[in-house]
Amino acid sequence: MAKVLSYIGLIIGLAVMTGLIAWQGVGDVSNLILASGWPILLVPLAWSPTVFLGTLTWRLLFEPGHEPPYKQIFMALWMGRAINTLLPVASIGGEVVKARMLILWGHPKAESSASVVVDKTVQVFGLIIWGLIGATLLVHYSIEQDLIATALIGFFILGTGTAGFVLVQKAGIVRAAVNSAHKVTKSDYFDNMKDGADRVDACVRSCYARHRRLALSIFWRVVTLLLQSAEVWAAAYVLGHPITVMEAIFLKSLTSTLSDVAFVIPNAYGIQEGAFVVLGAMIDQPPDLMLAVSLSIRIRELIFDVPGLAIWQHAEGRHFFNKRKVSKADNR
Repeated sequence: MAKVLSYIGLIIGLAVMTGLIAWQGVGDVSNLILASGWPILLVPLAWSPTVFLGTLTWRLLFEPGHEPPYKQIFMALWMGRAINTLLPVASIGGEVVKARMLILWGHPKAESSASVVVDKTVQVFGLIIWGLIGATLLVHYSIEQDLIATALIGFFILGTGTAGFVLVQKAGIVRAAVNSAHKVTKSDYFDNMKDGADRVDACVRSCYARHRRLALSIFWRVVTLLLQSAEVWAAAYVLGHPITVMEAIFLKSLTSTLSDVAFVIPNAYGIQEGAFVVLGAMIDQPPDLMLAVSLSIRIRELIFDVPGLAIWQHAEGRHFFNKRKVSKADNR
């Protein structure tokens, strides 16, 4: 069902994005981007430091002294991000691959899986704080009191839901999921997974018990999101229409928050562009420029995410052929 919704979301998102560009004129938007010349290709460099900090936030969730090597965390994060960005997986498929890659590289299954579950929660907490920063700036830039109130109510609901999700995780969410699957299917496959589910749940509780490292992970997650504003500032500068740092933070905060909330639409196609147009109007920026900024920061999808997807395919292919080779050797 989630996969079907993602495909539907992809079609809707691309239609909205295409409509917005057509509305402003393909020529006008493309001319803005092309007029900037080759420096537009450097915009992703303003975003690149966030990958290294993102690696740190995830690594903090492992037991001290038992963290996977930084390189492995970095590579798994790169692959997972590429999958969540480029494939219709509702921002979940990449998380599964992150855990899978660590397991293939020899890290314990329970710890790897638990770290991904908690890391996803850390991402949501970081998103809430990041969104509240944007909402605070919304007070400064907007006179639409109803819009501000709606945003704050939305963040309150999201925060409450996330807090409830943490309680469910601590209560044993993985074991509950396995029990439900076994009850419905009566399959021995799920019955055999119960012990493993208990280990994952225990590791999840251990992650949350390390309060200092959890707080640091959330802190660095927010810093990571804050630094992503640099790409918006850089894009506007390269396009010849500089904006202030505060305006860049305002735009990036609320556009990325809306994009993440609309996770059912792959890569927030159309959502990001529409958000830039609406929020840009609040700081007196023309819609064609905001569309050009949105498209410019998507260049990193080609520079960073496409290679990440290729590396994942290579890693999976190598594992498949190694496993096949071992199987053939055992059968001799």
